[in-house]
Amino acid sequence: MADLSQQEWEEQLEKDDNAFILDVRTPEEVEEGYIPNSTNIDIYLGHDFLTEVEKLDKTKNFYVYCRSGNRSGQACAIMNSIGFENTYNLVGGFMNWEGEVAE
Repeated sequence: MADLSQQEWEEQLEKDDNAFILDVRTPEEVEEGYIPNSTNIDIYLGHDFLTEVEKLDKTKNFYVYCRSGNRSGQACAIMNSIGFENTYNLVGGFMNWEGEVAE
């Protein structure tokens, strides 16, 4: 897992042809807006979060975010523990995101 600043995350994501953007926030938080092309799997689902994450392609590079960067850090650690090699946590999370936002 790598913690990336907002700028590093955005720059790296732009150049990455193998990127998968994962939003681990709650559905209520997602309603407030989200990073375009992201997939939402709520980390608070517990075991169901793990079940859903297991279905993802482990060869992808995962750019993970939440509201502040805490839950996404936990999600990256969980993902690394089950065989995901490339996970990138967005430091500061969505609340500090200055890039494009979809509604």
